[in-house]
Order: sequence, then structure tokens, then C-alpha cells
Amino acid sequence: MDCAKIGKLIYTLRKERRLTQRQLADLMNISDKAISKWERGLGCPDVSLLPELSKIFGVNLEELLSGELDTNETVGGNMKKLKFHICQNCGNILTATADASVSCCGKKLEPLTPRKAEAADKLSVEQIENDYFISTDHEMTKEHYISFVALVTGDTYMMRKQYPEWNVQTRIPRFGHGMLIWYCTQHGLMYQLI
Repeated sequence: MDCAKIGKLIYTLRKERRLTQRQLADLMNISDKAISKWERGLGCPDVSLLPELSKIFGVNLEELLSGELDTNETVGGNMKKLKFHICQNCGNILTATADASVSCCGKKLEPLTPRKAEAADKLSVEQIENDYFISTDHEMTKEHYISFVALVTGDTYMMRKQYPEWNVQTRIPRFGHGMLIWYCTQHGLMYQLI
């Protein structure tokens, strides 16, 4: 651990939160001298204090320990580059428009890469009024089901959550052509163009 880098980061994050050393120390039930020592690079926080620091500053432990916050480049806004992160433990669905550090249930989640659906896997898409009506005869049991269906265009993203033991029959407003993306709990992330 580089105490000087960690101290500099703590100083920067404390200033961003508009906290004095005393206020930060009070939040952590320690002395302000300890905060001063860390910020001058003369020591590092005890391991037992790192989770609290992480929570106060809203940064993950990995970044706190490295002494650096990795920032993403500004993304041009093309939603077709949307990244899906799905927790295998709880089924949580998280999205990001650029590289992101995403975690759930205590584990880091990697973005899934959708694969083009084969003819047998494609969802049925009909136009009804101003909507796409999406359906499938895909198995929908607790062990094997489609957890969501989303329409992603260049500037818009709309997702419909699906549930086990319910048939997939949903409507998504027809706001343009794009990719229909869905997640099967057994076969992963898939897409088809519509």
C-alpha cells in the first residue's frame, strides 16, 4: 500500500464531501490526528476502518487501497453500446453506458456480451398499434426462464422484467428500430434486430 497515494485520495474525497478532518473523524469515531496523519502519507488507515471510509466516500475498497479513482472517458451517448451486468445470486439487472465497476451480492460483475439469437431462439415480434408485441413459447420455470426483454435503439432503452412461471407476453412502445435484447437464465444474453 502506498500511504502517500491513499492519503492524497482521502484528502481529495474529504474535500469533495466538504468535510473537515474533525467531521470525518467524528463520523468514524477516531481522532482528527489520525486523519491528518493519513492525509500527510505518514500512515495508512487500519484495515478495520477501510469499509467505513469506503461507505462515507462512496468508493469501493479496491480504489481506496490503490489510492486512485479510475474515471471513464465521456461516452458519445449511443445506447446500442449499453452493457448488461446480471447477478447470478439474486438476478439483479444492472446496466452501464461505459466501462463501470459493478458489484452485487459482494461479487464483482463483468458485463455480458449478447450473442445473436439463432432462428429457434428468436422471440416473436408483432406490431400492434404503436407497440411491439413480444412473445415466445420459451420455457418459464424457476430454473429456466427469460428474466427480461429490452429494446435498445441509438438513444433509448426500455426494459420489461419477466418472471418465472409467467408466459412472456409484453408490449414495448415502438420508438424505433434497434436491438431486442433478452436474458435467459440458462443460455445467457441474446439479441435480435428489429
